[in-house]
Amino acid sequence: MFSERKQGAKVVGVKQTRRAVQDGTAAQVFLAEDADPRITQPVEALCAEKGVPVRRSGSMKELGRACGIAVGCAVCALLRG
Repeated sequence: MFSERKQGAKVVGVKQTRRAVQDGTAAQVFLAEDADPRITQPVEALCAEKGVPVRRSGSMKELGRACGIAVGCAVCALLRG
């Protein structure tokens, strides 16, 4: 599950993920289970509107590590190949 986030093109963070979903370049969005719902809820709603699959997975720390960054991450997206 985490290996697919380490490979391929991705964006990390709310702003970049929202942009990718709006542009239609996001293939799948990942949300950290322990992230503040005020941050993740708008992204999840946008994904539902645009038909982008959403997966909740692990903590912010785990999601950040899976994305290859040294800090926690609430939201990330895999981009279409």
